[in-house]
Amino acid sequence: MAFQPRERYLHLPVLSDLAEKMVFIGGPRQVGKTTFAFGFLPGASQRHPAYLSWDNVQTHAALLLGELPPNQRLLVFDEIHKYAKWRNLLKGFYDTHSSTTSFLVTGSARLDYYRRGGDSLQGRYHYYRMHPFSLREMAPEPTSDDMAHLLKYGGFPEPLLKGDERGWRRWQRERVARVIAEDLRDLEHVREVSTLELLAEALPGRVGAPLSVSGLGLLVQASHEAVERWISIFERLYYCFRIPPYGTPRVRAVRKEQKLYLWDWSTVPGAGERFENLVASQLLKYCHLLEDTEGYRMELRFLRDTDRREVDFVVLRDRRPEFAVECKTGERGPSPAAAYFRARTPIPRFYQVHLGCRDFGNADNGVRVLPFRAFCEELGMP
Repeated sequence: MAFQPRERYLHLPVLSDLAEKMVFIGGPRQVGKTTFAFGFLPGASQRHPAYLSWDNVQTHAALLLGELPPNQRLLVFDEIHKYAKWRNLLKGFYDTHSSTTSFLVTGSARLDYYRRGGDSLQGRYHYYRMHPFSLREMAPEPTSDDMAHLLKYGGFPEPLLKGDERGWRRWQRERVARVIAEDLRDLEHVREVSTLELLAEALPGRVGAPLSVSGLGLLVQASHEAVERWISIFERLYYCFRIPPYGTPRVRAVRKEQKLYLWDWSTVPGAGERFENLVASQLLKYCHLLEDTEGYRMELRFLRDTDRREVDFVVLRDRRPEFAVECKTGERGPSPAAAYFRARTPIPRFYQVHLGCRDFGNADNGVRVLPFRAFCEELGMP
């Protein structure tokens, strides 16, 4: 099965912001940032005069001379952050040409990292984090087949569009190698590359459960501090993300545990854990979109008490809980933990999502049990 890609979820907000500021697009390697940028250039390809890649020797030679292609209302700068003084270069172009030209800047983890290194561009750009494809980006009315396809191949465009197991396996190997060999080399001074490869292989098996950094340290034979630093590096490289616990006075909630998920859930081995990772990724995408477009402070957390009752996710907006989500692969009744926390927390709505068809309950005064597809549509997930 394959699907035809639709307009990406960031297209309209980016189009609106380009009228007033530069727009930076960050996110994981191979998530489709360059292709997304081409969508703003009619008939665009890498040969379009408005597409300026720092990897092109002729292009970056012209940029260093202060030369921009004439008569272009929009310019796309790709990988310009590879130049050490890129912020000052871009600031000069923008301050000189912003009245007639819009600027769209794309890059990988390095763009997010390097843009924090100075304030010369302060107030001149909006920053967006692009996520992989999600269910409602695949089709306006996604089917159970669409859901199965997304679970199997993940949301990164190349394997998702091809829908081929052999291609997915090859893409996986190449992607992890590039993240570690290239992005890691450029961002961090790490000598233990082989140990990080071993750690990257171990992380899919840790999805969904409380993360034991000490356990990972025993596996890779490294200290707690070293493993903690390496996982933080993987987070900066958009390989994984962690969520902290949510606490409330009437619940003896855990306070130090964290849970880990991958940006590419297709490598998670268990069916239940993979579905939970997909839901986590969808909710993080929702949080990042509201932060990047509306300016809210969004948080994704989980709820677990000392008696090991747990609800998988709690979404907070400006520090206030918005809703909670529990994941189940089957269409069973409401989780006892969800009912327990419903009575003891200020969380206004509780959902339990699954892969089946049944839809029952009430999120406002109980627990709404519904298909994940219906949940995404009802809450307007990107």
